[in-house]
Amino acid sequence: MVENSATSEVVQGEATDSNGKKLASNKILWLFAIGQLGWSMLSGIISNWLVYFYQPGETLLSQGQQIFITQGAVFFGITIIGIITASGRIFDAFTDPLIASLSDRCKHRLGRRVPFLRYAAIPFGVATVLVFCSPVNGESIINNVFLFVMVLLFYLCMTCYCTPYNALIPELGRTQKLRINVSTFISVTYFFGTAFAYMVTAVAGIFEPSMGPVMSFRVTIAILATVAVICMLIPSFAIKEKEYAVTTPSTTGAVRSLGKTFKNKEFRTFVCSDILYWIALTMFQTGLPFYITELMGLDDSMTFPLFAIMTVVSLIFYAPVNNLAKKLGKKKLVVFAFIFFTLAFAVTSFVGMFGIPGIAWGVIVAVLAAIPMAILGILPQAVVADIAEADAKQTGEKREGMFYAARTFAFKLGQSLSMLLFTSIALIGTGGMGYRLTAIIAAVFCLAGGLVFTRYHEKKVFEVIGNDLESANANKPAAVDAKTESQENNSQENSDNED
Repeated sequence: MVENSATSEVVQGEATDSNGKKLASNKILWLFAIGQLGWSMLSGIISNWLVYFYQPGETLLSQGQQIFITQGAVFFGITIIGIITASGRIFDAFTDPLIASLSDRCKHRLGRRVPFLRYAAIPFGVATVLVFCSPVNGESIINNVFLFVMVLLFYLCMTCYCTPYNALIPELGRTQKLRINVSTFISVTYFFGTAFAYMVTAVAGIFEPSMGPVMSFRVTIAILATVAVICMLIPSFAIKEKEYAVTTPSTTGAVRSLGKTFKNKEFRTFVCSDILYWIALTMFQTGLPFYITELMGLDDSMTFPLFAIMTVVSLIFYAPVNNLAKKLGKKKLVVFAFIFFTLAFAVTSFVGMFGIPGIAWGVIVAVLAAIPMAILGILPQAVVADIAEADAKQTGEKREGMFYAARTFAFKLGQSLSMLLFTSIALIGTGGMGYRLTAIIAAVFCLAGGLVFTRYHEKKVFEVIGNDLESANANKPAAVDAKTESQENNSQENSDNED
């Protein structure tokens, strides 16, 4: 059988590739995607609420929020929360290659990735809860230090889970079709996980009358973290890694492997673009609760409904993005998304103005951001998978974990810069001027990221991996496609039943 020029065949009723590994069915890919639902909830809690909780705006303070860490700029306009969050991301960035190397070289009986997923999930959830549990009930240097340590622990646990998890994407996506499918599925669960994270204030409002604003916040996070841990454990027990992935350990050390990865020209282009994108996105995500409360004049409980609108609209575009990516390639869609996101960020800088109601501004921003989020939620992961596969064919060494770690190493440095910028810029001026500036700066970084990505040579990568879309589509008659797909579906169903 041929699927976009990737060799596969049926052996004893099971669809396999040229290495004799099973081709993952949609059922397997969805089970895998549930893990992303879990970790994106925890990541979303930290990304969206850490600064909001520890550097509260005037609206939140008026509602009874306590101060736990040192406020205001401590030197050169930099805040304590900015230092802590940036340090966590920098620490996270440097541990990524180390964990990736351990995963790539792992010789565990369960495979190279699954053992990490099993052992990291529970500590990951616990660390998330501890981030919001200050030992001193009031502003204290002790709380500064405790938060610093807990944030580092959170990011270490996150790396131990997410880096091996991401390395499974190209290993489960053995063909171009599967690669785009798995990227689509994990993007869907990422959106839902992030949406659940935005529910923190809405759920906390239920407990607030009896517990107060701080304790209700912490209890809500503990509940969500428990659900997240369960989700993260599901793929580690439901997927037999050795049946779907080539688990031959890499023999290259962490530093050398990272160096080899960054020697890949197409990967360097992607990473440069990705850094700029994540600076912009992190600034937008961190600012979203402030845009809603301080600029739009809405209650913080509106954060979830507005994100839900963005999620629903975005999901509508998932199927078109999935299909268009298979026909047109990923590059054109990604560049379009960068431009559209730039527009959304620019519009955000004007919310609350021109006499337009705050809720109307919220819906406008949510709808504008939904389309590019659908594209950039799916395709970048698939682009990295393409590059990793091409590199493996050229070098003869499978280092998927390091490619994803190198990507996260780079964009987390960008996120660190973004957190420093946001927490400092937010203090500029009065009447929400600082928050408006963060949206403008996000737009500038996003546009720059799109311009850089235009230099990515997608056709060269496809030529190496044998997945040239135009030739593949031209050489496959519709009847053959239908028959092949039917055979593969039947084979994959048999495989699922045996699992």
